[in-house]
Amino acid sequence: MAVAPRLELRQAQTLVMTPQLQQAIKLLQLSQLDLATYIDQELEKNPLLERAEDEDGDSPTLKESDDEEGGEDDFEPIGKDAADLIRGEDLPAAGEAPLDADYANDFTNESAVDLAGAGGGLAATNSWSEVGSGGGFDDDEDGLDRHGDGEVTLREHIERQIGATFFTQTDLLIARTLLDRLDESGYLLGDTGDIAAKLGTDTAEIEAVLEALQDLEPVGVFARSLKECVTLQLRERDRLDPMMVVFLENLDLVAKRDIAGLMRACAATKEDILDMIADLKRCDPKPGLAFLRQEAQTLIPDVFIRRLPNGAWSVELNTDALPRLLVNQRYQREVGAKARTKEEKAYLSECLASANWLVKSLDQRANTILKVSGEIVKQQEAFFERGVVHLRPLTLRDIALAIEMHESTVSRVTSNKHLACARGVFELKYFFTTALPASGGGEALSAEAVRHKIRLLIDNEKADGILSDDKLVELLRASGVEVARRTVAKYREGMGIASSVERRRAKLAMA
Repeated sequence: MAVAPRLELRQAQTLVMTPQLQQAIKLLQLSQLDLATYIDQELEKNPLLERAEDEDGDSPTLKESDDEEGGEDDFEPIGKDAADLIRGEDLPAAGEAPLDADYANDFTNESAVDLAGAGGGLAATNSWSEVGSGGGFDDDEDGLDRHGDGEVTLREHIERQIGATFFTQTDLLIARTLLDRLDESGYLLGDTGDIAAKLGTDTAEIEAVLEALQDLEPVGVFARSLKECVTLQLRERDRLDPMMVVFLENLDLVAKRDIAGLMRACAATKEDILDMIADLKRCDPKPGLAFLRQEAQTLIPDVFIRRLPNGAWSVELNTDALPRLLVNQRYQREVGAKARTKEEKAYLSECLASANWLVKSLDQRANTILKVSGEIVKQQEAFFERGVVHLRPLTLRDIALAIEMHESTVSRVTSNKHLACARGVFELKYFFTTALPASGGGEALSAEAVRHKIRLLIDNEKADGILSDDKLVELLRASGVEVARRTVAKYREGMGIASSVERRRAKLAMA
C-alpha cells in the first residue's frame, strides 16, 4: 500500500462544547452567592444587560419604558415570568394523603468541644459543656466580663492596656511584638526564644514582659497552651491549689472521663474531682473569641415545598433569590444606528448574543431546578410526611431517569441548592443516600434513616445500660435493619458520638 498525502471527506457527529454551552452548564452548579457575583460581572461587561426592578427597586419585576418608540418591546425578559415558573407544580396529584402539619424536630446536632486546637491535646464532647461563639465552657457563667458595645477588637482592647502597663520603650516594643503574635483565640504563637533572637535581646526579658501581659484582660490571653490558659484563669479566681495543679497535669484523663484515674493521680475523692471539673468548666478555653465579631449568615433556600389546602404538594422557586435580567433593545437600537466601523458592529452583535444567551440560560436553570426539586418531592414523599426515619434510598440516576436528563446535570443542579419545607431547610444533596438492606427481604432503608435510628437509640440509653456497637447491631436487626458492626461504628463516629466506654464514663461522672 502506497503512503502518500491525499484529501478525504468524512462525516461525523460530535458534541462541541461551545462557550455558550459551557456558560449554561456553569450556571447550573452555581450557588446563589456565586450566581449573584457572576451576574454582577456580566452587568459590568455587557452594556445591553439590565437588572429588572420595580419602581421601589425591591422585587425583580419588569419595568416598562416611558419612551413612546420602544414601549413594552424595549426590554426582553427571561423566557417567562418567574411567577409563571412557580405556579402549577403540584405534586403529587390531588387526592393523595396530605402532610401531617404537626412536625417534630427530627434533627439534633452533637458538637464536639475541640480543646486540642488550643494546644492542650484535650477533646471533650458537649455532654459536659458546649462552647458557644465566645468559646466558654458554660453558658450560665462567663469566664470574663463581656464588653457591651461589641465594637472593640481584641487587639484594640489589649493595646489600651499596654499603654498603661509599660513605660519604657524596650518593654513597649516587646509587648507590641508579642501582641502581633496573638491569634484570634488569644493564644501566643511562636517561641519566646525566637522572638528574643529577632529583637536582639535575651529570653528572660521576653518572659518578664509576657508574664505582665498575661495579667491583662481578658484573663487567659497570651497563653501558649490550654493548660496555661486555664491556669491563669484559675489563679485569678484563687482556685490554683496544689491538687488543682496536679489535676491540670492530667487533662488527658479529663478528656477520657477517667474519674478513677484522676482520683488516683490527685489523691482525691470523687467529690473533689467533680468540683475541679466544675471549676474547669467555668474557664474560657478561647478568651479572645469574646471580641470576635461574627455576623449570622442567613441561609436562603432556592425552593419552597408547601402543602396546598387540597392536600397536594406545591413546589415553588424562591422568587427573591431568582435573578432577573433584561436585554435593553432600545439602547441596542440607538447604539447600533451610530455604529460605523466593522469592529463596533461586531462588538454590539457579540454583546446582544451574549445577553440573549444569558437570560435564556437563567430561564433554563430555573426550570431545571424546579423539575429536579419536584421529582425529589415525589420520590421522598414519606420523608416530608413522617420524618427522616422514612427517608428512602435515592440516587442521582433515579432522578435523571425520571425527568429524562443526564445524571451529571442532576448532580450540578443539586449542588449548593437548598430546599425549605415544614421540617427545616435541607440541601438537595441531603435526599440522596445509599441503600442498606432490610432483614427479611423487606424494602431497603436509607443510610440517613439508619443514622437517625442509631442516634435515637444512643440518646435514650441509660447510665447502667450503655449500648455497645454490637448491641446497637442487635437492636437494629430486631427493627428490620441488616447492618454490620463496622458500619454502625462508622456512622457513630461520623455523627461525633463517643464510644460506649467514653459515654459510660461521662454518665457516671455526671451521676
